[in-house]
Amino acid sequence: MREVRIRDTLSGELRSLEPRDPGRVGIYACGPTTYARIHVGNARPYVVFMLLKRFLEHEGHAVTLVINVTDINDKIYDAAREGGRPSTQLAEEMTRAYLEDTDRLGLGRPDEEPLASETIPEIVALIEELSAGGHAYQADGDVYFRVRSFDGYGKLSNRDPEEMDQGEEAGTESLKEDRLDFALWKARKPDEDAAWDSPWGPGRPGWHIECSAMAEKYLGPDFAVHGGGADLVFPHHENEIAQTEAARGVPLARLWMHNGMVQVAEEKMAKSVGNIFQLSEALDRFGPATLVAYLISGHYRQPLEFSTEALREAESRVERIRNFLRKPEPARDPAAPGQVTERGDERRRDRLVPVESEEAAGYVAERRDEFFAALADDFNTPRALAALFELVAEGNRRSLPGARAALEEMLPIVGLDSLLAPEAEADAESRELLAERERARAARDFERADRIRDELAQRGWEVRDAPEGARLVRRG
Repeated sequence: MREVRIRDTLSGELRSLEPRDPGRVGIYACGPTTYARIHVGNARPYVVFMLLKRFLEHEGHAVTLVINVTDINDKIYDAAREGGRPSTQLAEEMTRAYLEDTDRLGLGRPDEEPLASETIPEIVALIEELSAGGHAYQADGDVYFRVRSFDGYGKLSNRDPEEMDQGEEAGTESLKEDRLDFALWKARKPDEDAAWDSPWGPGRPGWHIECSAMAEKYLGPDFAVHGGGADLVFPHHENEIAQTEAARGVPLARLWMHNGMVQVAEEKMAKSVGNIFQLSEALDRFGPATLVAYLISGHYRQPLEFSTEALREAESRVERIRNFLRKPEPARDPAAPGQVTERGDERRRDRLVPVESEEAAGYVAERRDEFFAALADDFNTPRALAALFELVAEGNRRSLPGARAALEEMLPIVGLDSLLAPEAEADAESRELLAERERARAARDFERADRIRDELAQRGWEVRDAPEGARLVRRG
């Protein structure tokens, strides 16, 4: 089993993955708050941790991946009020949309996808434990965590507690013993249309306690990896650590793994900023393989710049892989042992190219080893992709026995296994549009031909012109 190392946000060090139960890795990643359809930025942690699960399973670990859904939150109340609809209805609708959109990425589902609304008993029990231990107190129907009761507060974000701002709603200052304290339970307000019963009266949980309870419910404390976006380090993950360690006396997670934000002009993509590009829209325009290739094109810890150009570059990279996989295996020339017949010179004639079978097999093995070594070294997907594309480029230059088999092993690990599937045949309507385009070109009506090409692109097909005629190729 290969050693896997991850850059731990808590220690700042590159640390070996050492799960609580040898060979069994528990991963919890914070999922979306379902008050609107998710955007491309929300999809990055989903892709990163779904693929981390695939890699660790390839390395022989049994992995349980939990990605939660926050379906109780202030933002849901606010968005529902603006839309004139029940908050529970909005949360349910946006949860369904999230599942539909992430399904389209083709990466499968996490092992568990708990809802905050279905974890109320565990949340209440955890708050009661904190209260019994002197770490929480009640104030007018609210319950707050007593931050100064936990000595390690601030260790994840490396912030001075005196300079921290919990960012909680106005009007709570007078209820708190200390401005640092944060809400574990919030009493129902007159303009809130949904509430849950508790020992402190009707209300709803605070955001931070939801994740502590959901993580513990499915993984127990001291699980292997806690992940999420870098914007969650403070206050969300800092508060998760405080709650769980104060209640249980052990770490919540052994490693903290945070992905960088997707940015537009160096500003985080966010619904509140208004610079979002919905995942569903991006999937319609570019397809799942391109979206996945884009989201892993940068190291997970670094910000990722979003632009149409970046997606076009990812689309081109996907097409390079697809083109290589379309090539038939080179046929051996029986008259020339040690040689293969290769097609593709400028005059489209066969030519014989010497094959160094042992050296070629060694080259393939080296690229494969580089690919997996890169993923074991802080899940470095750009370096892994570089090894993969070196293999593709060399395979286009000469015969590489075993190259396709290596790609069949590598591509699923980075979520591009759809490229290995037989290409779908275009539907009858799209084929007729292609025929219309060809007639327009023959009539030199290039404007109409271009319009049809764009219509086919919207339907998910790219037109490839070749000497033997145009054909339709599914876009990535």
